[in-house]
Amino acid sequence: MKNLIYFMALLPLLSLSQDKVEGIVLEANTNKDTIPLAGANVFWLDTSIGAVTDLDGTFNLPYQKSYKKLVISYVGYRTDTLSITSPTYIKHELNPTSALSEITITGRKQTASKSYLNAQNLTTISSAELLKAACCNLSESFETNPSIDVNFSDAVTGTRQIKMLGLTSKYILITTENIPSIRGASQAYGLSFIPGTWVESIQITKGAGSVVNGFESIAGQINAELQKPATDDKFFLNLYAASSERLELNTHFNTKVSDKWATGFYVHGNLLQKKHDVNDDGFLDMPLYNQINVMNRWQYTNPEKGLVSFINVRYLNDEKQSGQLDFDPDNFDPDNPTSFSQEDAWGSEIDTERFEVSAKLGYVNPEIPWQSLGVQFAFSHHDQDSYFGRNIYEINHNSIYSNAIYNSIISDSRHKIKTGIGFTYDHYDEFAIDTNFERSERSAGAFFEYAYDDLGKLTLTAGLRFDTHNLLGEFITPRLHVRYTPWEKSALRGSIGRGKRSANIFAENQNIFATSRSINILNTNGRIYGLDPEIAWNYGLSYLQGFNLFGRKADVIFDFYRTNFKNQVVIDWENPQQVNFYNLEGDSFANSFQLELNYNLLERLDIRTAYKYYDVQTDYLSGRFSKPLIPKHRFFANASYETAIKEGRASLWKFDVTYNWLSEQRFSSTTANPDAFRLDEESPTVGTLNAQVTKVFSPKFEVYLGGENITNVRQDNPILGADDPFGPNFDTSFVYGPIFGSMYYAGLRYRIN
Repeated sequence: MKNLIYFMALLPLLSLSQDKVEGIVLEANTNKDTIPLAGANVFWLDTSIGAVTDLDGTFNLPYQKSYKKLVISYVGYRTDTLSITSPTYIKHELNPTSALSEITITGRKQTASKSYLNAQNLTTISSAELLKAACCNLSESFETNPSIDVNFSDAVTGTRQIKMLGLTSKYILITTENIPSIRGASQAYGLSFIPGTWVESIQITKGAGSVVNGFESIAGQINAELQKPATDDKFFLNLYAASSERLELNTHFNTKVSDKWATGFYVHGNLLQKKHDVNDDGFLDMPLYNQINVMNRWQYTNPEKGLVSFINVRYLNDEKQSGQLDFDPDNFDPDNPTSFSQEDAWGSEIDTERFEVSAKLGYVNPEIPWQSLGVQFAFSHHDQDSYFGRNIYEINHNSIYSNAIYNSIISDSRHKIKTGIGFTYDHYDEFAIDTNFERSERSAGAFFEYAYDDLGKLTLTAGLRFDTHNLLGEFITPRLHVRYTPWEKSALRGSIGRGKRSANIFAENQNIFATSRSINILNTNGRIYGLDPEIAWNYGLSYLQGFNLFGRKADVIFDFYRTNFKNQVVIDWENPQQVNFYNLEGDSFANSFQLELNYNLLERLDIRTAYKYYDVQTDYLSGRFSKPLIPKHRFFANASYETAIKEGRASLWKFDVTYNWLSEQRFSSTTANPDAFRLDEESPTVGTLNAQVTKVFSPKFEVYLGGENITNVRQDNPILGADDPFGPNFDTSFVYGPIFGSMYYAGLRYRIN
């Protein structure tokens, strides 16, 4: 008997000798009784090695010297990260989300990170990554990230257009705190309506997104999380000035009204009134503009009752003027397009006023912490009055969005579910091509999403939603994401999903108005501009592998995605005197391949490189062609370095350099033009270099100096027929590279915590 007792006492030591970590996970409480947590997730950070606690809360994991951080999580409880230096026995208590205490691990974090454990192909961009560039608005927030391509849409408005997987932003679900925000009337310019300093982080998901957020996502999802009044700086100031005489101001004022309420007042203003014409074509290289953008944000937190809520009220006024240098808007009557005579200077104005209200309420059941309910609501009013020469375009868009989401688990936290209902209403009132277009869209839907995570090799998310729409009919949207780990520090992902959307052909393609082309809608048997809705399937494979190279961390990512359109609203530029909209007859697809390498070359020096290949083709009325102005090959490189903070000194330097190279891009056909207005079949290659230096004097104060397109690459003749803007060959849509050339800027940031 004594020998048996002695043997039992040695069991923990014997198990430790086998390089294992064992322990028990309990619920933290003030009572003497301990409550074990069954189904808690326990895994080594940055690996796929994990376990689920048994009914008595116990677990065991293999241990290696390379494993340093142990993560313990459970739905409804705060996630803790423990430092482990050797095989040991762990007894750990998790605090419910209502508790205030937490464990914080500090260290040097990656500013852009890839998830090893999520079923979706997810990249998170932190606020630190956003500071690598001036980042004056959301459209300028992707310069240092290879997953998103940034281009100019035309030579007049100066609008930056983003692409993902070879498809433009209209095929990307763009949300603000998971509420769809850049859509409909705001599709063309909406990214410039979200100031960069307001953004806390950005999540980029490739492939069809979650069914929870709707049925419109085709290429992926971009979600911007805003700063939280309870955690943001009490006061923040960002001043920016560029060599183009562009000026920007951002201020945040945050205060705690009570123990539960906090509020923030955010102000953004930008101004450019200097006329530039570097290429001497008589047109402004960038529009004159001024914008005022204000938001009041309220946050309510009641941890005892499991409640958190956000309320936002926002107002924006944005004015742009572009065209020829001699253009005087006082000489033009928007109610009479013929007031532009052949002798007048060509000009354009875009005036936008926007008002938004949104609210989110989250509730976690204090008694059953894995059960939660979220409710989202948003209303927006968007009014744009604009003209492009003699082309008038006006749009008024009122939108209502609501969504209710219930979260729970089945058996244990390995099996999670989300289900809910949503309703969306959009009313459009447009004037374009001398015609009034008015319609209302109403959709109601229900969704169910199941997520499985074995904390080892497999993670799966399967979703299905049913929607009924007054114009699109009744339809089902299926989506599936799977992550499998074949070996350590790896993630093999696959996804498939369907998306459906109504095309807002004028709001999404406003560059068509800055040409002399006639605008035609063909096959007018559908219910939206006479066209049928767009339907596409997206398929994707991705592989992420982390490894050590010469003793330093590195990872490599291979992505391949294909989008097949079952129906598409084709924008046909192949006749240089026309722009034709019609439903697809034949095939349209986009193949995207990306190879990315991230490497910590030296201490505090990170390198990010990527190569991308696009094959985007569509069957037009005149034959199958690759999409215009999409380069088949892209190369991206970014280097980021920061100095160490020495003892007794509170300052450091940060250096960031980004290089982008684009291969030739196909021009839409100009063979029907007279010889003087014909272009080559393809553009030249383009390479641009951006850099920024930041000096951090203290946690409160820093200054930055940077340059965009430092090598001064320019497209010399971006406007076809610039000397005769009212003639038959005027076209501003053949833009493949920078127009202005080099631009330098400086700024400062000041904060009070």
